[in-house]
Amino acid sequence: MNSPAPRRAARGLSAERRGRAAEALAEAALSAAGWTILGRRLRTAAGEIDLAAERAGLLAFIEVKSRPSLAAAAAAITPRQQRRLLAAAAILLGEHPDWGQNGVRFDVVVVSAQGEIRRITDAFRAEA
Repeated sequence: MNSPAPRRAARGLSAERRGRAAEALAEAALSAAGWTILGRRLRTAAGEIDLAAERAGLLAFIEVKSRPSLAAAAAAITPRQQRRLLAAAAILLGEHPDWGQNGVRFDVVVVSAQGEIRRITDAFRAEA
């Protein structure tokens, strides 16, 4: 009887490669649009933020999602994940008080299996 663990591990490695490739595409697109990348895969006690980028003092925390379609990627940002990203961003802002002098927003970059890429600017906000 074969264990499903090796198949699961292989799927995990494949997803990791796709995620890193999607993040590289997102980073290239942001750089081409004049954004300065401040950090990649920023780990905090609350979780990880894929990219932090700044342009003209505006800080964007960017979550990158890769799925078979752009719609599926966009749907992958759950309310729970949004809360985690907000908490991680609060930690990073505490560590980097010089970031985001002209504001902070949360963007989502979605990438399809065919390599299509779209950025959803100001995708969500902290609840007041």
